[in-house]
Amino acid sequence: MTLTFKRAITPGVLAASLVSATLLPIKPAAADQNIWRDIGIGAGVGAASSAITRHKVVPNIINGAAAGAAVNQSRDLTTKKGQRPDFLRDAAVGAGTGAAVGSVTNRRHAVRNTANGAAVGAVINILTPKPRR
Repeated sequence: MTLTFKRAITPGVLAASLVSATLLPIKPAAADQNIWRDIGIGAGVGAASSAITRHKVVPNIINGAAAGAAVNQSRDLTTKKGQRPDFLRDAAVGAGTGAAVGSVTNRRHAVRNTANGAAVGAVINILTPKPRR
């Protein structure tokens, strides 16, 4: 009974701690830019790419949302005030994050994960082209 209880509870506890540890550092940056917008764009691009490629929806949404958050944070750190964000940098950050998240979630399609992340970075750059304030 104890072993069954541990096997049932441990993954949920680990997932909750991972999510809380991941989202807490993002909070201070949310005051500067709208991170939720970029996470939503990333999730939408992930859902659209899964519809186009006819693959699983949830892993692509997770991949896209993570890429959107990473693109938002990289824009905050690398773009000077009054300067427009760089298209290639956004696509590269999205691609790297897509590949990393795909390896963490045990998805075997590295090229697809990278392409999904790059698409997220490109779409975020196209939809939010305003210079940083």
